[in-house]
Amino acid sequence: MSLHATAANLVTLANEGAEHGGNHESLSPYVTGGGALLALLLLLWITTRFNRDR
Repeated sequence: MSLHATAANLVTLANEGAEHGGNHESLSPYVTGGGALLALLLLLWITTRFNRDR
């Protein structure tokens, strides 16, 4: 497969996905952000527990 044919296939695939906007109905940005914040706070807490010598 040539580079031109691959690029054309990728453009076609990208255009098909643009119709839906890329967002899933069940994916809430607040839940995603809250989960990421919780995960980062948990990692911060674990890091500070293992670094007690300072």
